[in-house]
Amino acid sequence: MNAYVFPGQGAQFTGMGLDLYENSVLAKDLFHQANDILGFEITKIMFEGSADELKETKVTQPAIFLHSVILSKVLGDSFRPDMVAGHSLGEFSALVANGTLNFEDALQLVSKRALAMQKACELRPSTMAAVLGLDDDVVEKGCGVTEGIVVAANYNCPGQLVISGEVPAVERACEWMKENGAKRALLLPVGGAFHSPLMEPAREELAAAIEATTFNVPNCAVYQNVTTTAITEPDEIKQNLIAQLTAPVKWTQSVQNMIKDGATLFTEVGPGKVLSGLVKKIDREAEVAQATL
Repeated sequence: MNAYVFPGQGAQFTGMGLDLYENSVLAKDLFHQANDILGFEITKIMFEGSADELKETKVTQPAIFLHSVILSKVLGDSFRPDMVAGHSLGEFSALVANGTLNFEDALQLVSKRALAMQKACELRPSTMAAVLGLDDDVVEKGCGVTEGIVVAANYNCPGQLVISGEVPAVERACEWMKENGAKRALLLPVGGAFHSPLMEPAREELAAAIEATTFNVPNCAVYQNVTTTAITEPDEIKQNLIAQLTAPVKWTQSVQNMIKDGATLFTEVGPGKVLSGLVKKIDREAEVAQATL
């Protein structure tokens, strides 16, 4: 069975999507449509912008979404997923890929999500940190005994978790992790505490937009970050997407469930190869590939 997976924030690079734009009339039309929907020339930033310009949340999230979704549409009949999943932001790309959301609605939601997250980040100094070489339960314990808001946010693969929360709490938790056997515990260059309780203002803002959007019955199951299981019911998908902003990204568990349910090939659609690498770390026997024109 073919599982298609879609990357999240951090996969961006200068020039992303330019090959699609230059080689496909459909891609060109969709990029122009995106400029109109967003109200600014995101294509210019994607194709020519600096790394710093691409790092702005309001640009990064739509840019990665556009690269992933437009590539999947350009693939045409060869794009036939039996199941889909996306890492954080990538879940929106996955929901276009399986027909739950249309392109325009999803792009508008992604843009609103990015702006709402940016606002939430500005309310309180917050950050994230990667913890390497500890079991999940040890990382969870470390967050639990640390004073302040800090939680396990991204279960990326065995031995690689990301924690998220208030800056002093994350720093204290990193010290605890190192004292308790972590190979590394280092702060990440991010603007805020994604997938933590500090994203609650963004969750509330996005919830209204999601509730007002039409969610269709998908043509295949999505394995959502919140539940890690196969979901096909539109209302359930909607509620999980709302919960996603403050809940952890359970990527390890999602991939394990996809394999258990019959996934034999994981194809990454979008910029970078991060998810392919994580899938191989979750299951060495898993077959991975990159979608290309």
